[in-house]
Amino acid sequence: MPSLYIDGAWTEGAGQPAAFDVINPFDQSVVRTVDQAGERDVHAAVSAARAAFTGGEWPGRSAVERGALLTRVAELLVRDKESIARTETLDTGKTLAESRIDVDDVVAVFRYYAALAGQDAGRVVDTGNPTVLSRISYEPVGVCALITPWNYPLLQLSWKVAPALAAGNTVVIKPSEVTPLSSIKLVALLEEAGAPRGVVNLLLGDGPSAGAPLVSHPGVDMVSFTGGLATGQAIIRASADTVKKLAVELGGKNPNIVFDDVDLDTAVDYALTAVFLHSGQVCSAGARLILHDAIHDEFVAELAARAERIRLGNGLDPDSEVGPLVSAAHLAKVEAYVASAVDEGARLLTGGHRPDDPALAKGFFYRPTVFTECRRDMRVIREETFGPILTVERFTDEARAVELGNDTEYGLAGAVWTNDIGRAHRVSAALRHGTVWINDYHPYVPGAEWGGFKRSGNGRELGPTGLAEYREAKHIWHNTAPAPMRWFKG
Repeated sequence: MPSLYIDGAWTEGAGQPAAFDVINPFDQSVVRTVDQAGERDVHAAVSAARAAFTGGEWPGRSAVERGALLTRVAELLVRDKESIARTETLDTGKTLAESRIDVDDVVAVFRYYAALAGQDAGRVVDTGNPTVLSRISYEPVGVCALITPWNYPLLQLSWKVAPALAAGNTVVIKPSEVTPLSSIKLVALLEEAGAPRGVVNLLLGDGPSAGAPLVSHPGVDMVSFTGGLATGQAIIRASADTVKKLAVELGGKNPNIVFDDVDLDTAVDYALTAVFLHSGQVCSAGARLILHDAIHDEFVAELAARAERIRLGNGLDPDSEVGPLVSAAHLAKVEAYVASAVDEGARLLTGGHRPDDPALAKGFFYRPTVFTECRRDMRVIREETFGPILTVERFTDEARAVELGNDTEYGLAGAVWTNDIGRAHRVSAALRHGTVWINDYHPYVPGAEWGGFKRSGNGRELGPTGLAEYREAKHIWHNTAPAPMRWFKG
């Protein structure tokens, strides 16, 4: 079956090569061969989205109607949950338990924006003049290019497509070429739910073939991108000539700060989940553990012992706790970071190698890895490793903990662990990160904004602000009793 979706029809691609294989990271088997989009497909998809937008069928529908479509998508996701979760696991390598949670979260996102779509119709502005009606209305941006990452392909797409459609936009979706399969399924559900022709379009392929011509296309009004810093910077530059609206989330190097007054067993448990969930392939992963000096030795000893017991395996195996990395290229990147940390003098406590189990030999597996005696000038501390690598730093007072937590060019997320309520709120206020958890790590809800400070990006996803990103504010001034001004006397 063709795998591009353009102007209401599934179609083959015009890219070169014409197709590419999607690989299961567990054993390198081919899950599916999909079509590769080329520049001609990009133009066709953008043109279809533009026609659907300017024709007014979708933006002209009421918010209630747009919300009803999103609700229907949520219902279809519930119906197909097991099939979609399995696809996500085959595609990304994550455990089936994680994939099921992802589908549940996607359902919640669609339901949230279905309800929110019609709640903010604008506002009236008091001008002080009784003959003037002044109001602010919110209108869709237009044609939105939605570019999603390989680690959470289904979830990240929902964060973009649900608010974009709720606001009345038309979209062109470009998932990562590494993990496109759940995006295909979601677009099929949008079609089944009744998305009008041209409103939703799907392009598959790599950056040069599909991504670059999409973000530079003059028919695109907005680009929403989640991914790496270098790619995000390239997208910002490519969008400059046409002054597109941008929302970019570009990763993080996230601190998990633990004071000496917490329950050690609980804090260790959360520290493991913070960094090793999905093999560390999480933009908000707590990859920088910052420990109070008084608990450092006991904490890292227990953490390393538990990390050694983490069970790696096939994501479809219910006994597996962690799946593989997503690709051979990403595995090589993680190995390079570990080698650099050793070369720069970090102390390797556990991990630092591929697993010995022959059953995992074909997959892109890497053991959970813990480094202590880390310095701020090390690459493994400063750069986003996006893998199962935990670095440990230490502090003796609150000011130093905050200093270490903020000593990064990123600012996406972080956490503080303490039983001192005053300290918890002082530190959370001082951290320059878009999300700060207190005595927790990783949870989010659709109603709370998500995004980062500094080089973690611009704009926000989720919450009311996530809808506002896909809207333009328009001021309408109505003089109800016009009369000559006589500014000019002649």
